[in-house]
Formats: sequence, C-alpha cells, structure tokens
Amino acid sequence: MASSKVFLILILAAVIATPVALAQLGGLLGGLLAPTSIEGVLFCSLNGKIDVLNGATTPIFPNASVQLRCGSGNVVSSTTTNGSGAFSLVTSPVQSLLSSLLSDCNIVVTTPLSTCNATLPSVGVLQAPLQIVGKTAGGLLNIVNVVTGAFQLIN
Repeated sequence: MASSKVFLILILAAVIATPVALAQLGGLLGGLLAPTSIEGVLFCSLNGKIDVLNGATTPIFPNASVQLRCGSGNVVSSTTTNGSGAFSLVTSPVQSLLSSLLSDCNIVVTTPLSTCNATLPSVGVLQAPLQIVGKTAGGLLNIVNVVTGAFQLIN
C-alpha cells in the first residue's frame, strides 16, 4: 500500500513538472531553434527598394522568383512575389539555425530586372543580407521575424 502511494506521488510530480520543463526548454532554445519568417517587398530598381525619380515612384516587382540561399549557394527555400511585390518565406528550425541564417544566407532574386523594366539590366541577380526585426509569440517557440537588408545587383 505504501509503495503504491509513493508511485502515485512520483507520477503526479512528473505530470506537474513536464509542462514546466517544456516551457523552460522553449525559452532556452526559442532563439536558436525558432521558425523564421522572412518577409519583404521588392521594387523594380537596381537596389530592389523604392526610388523617387522625377516625381515618379518605382513600381513594384510582381512575379519575381525569390530564393533563400545559404553557404555556397544552396537554395534552402523559394517563393514568388505576389501582385504587390511582397514575398514571404518560412524556414523551420531543422532547415537552419538562426545564427547561421543571419551570417551565411542571403535573399536572391533570380528573375532579371529587365522583366519589370526593359531599361534595367537583363543579367545579374539582386542579392540582400538578412536582418532580425523581432519575434512573435507562437506557443512554446517564438517565431523570429527577419527582413532583407539593402539589395545589390550582383553580376
């Protein structure tokens, strides 16, 4: 009888401790192993950003192929900009650690700029580094929000 009470107490302690341990694990690993949301808006310019020329604003770049490339050019994820030039990529913790994502990965636009403006180059790609802008609470793990830095035309 006494051994069954001890067993029940141990089971109860394990049930109570499990959510606390999981919450602590999420807090410790949430920064390193969090899903990452990479978002941006692409404009039809040499730097992928809004430029004001002669009072006219730069048009957006719809239907452009956007890739997340890491290391020696490995494509980790890809998408296409929507009709408003916006794109969104989500990486899982398995795909990349946040630290390597920021130091070893870039967003690359493979669609030629001449596709959206015939006066722009038809060779080269736009490339931009990544920057953290914050976190969004998402249960046990936070979602890390990342945007692109300044795009550059790479030939």
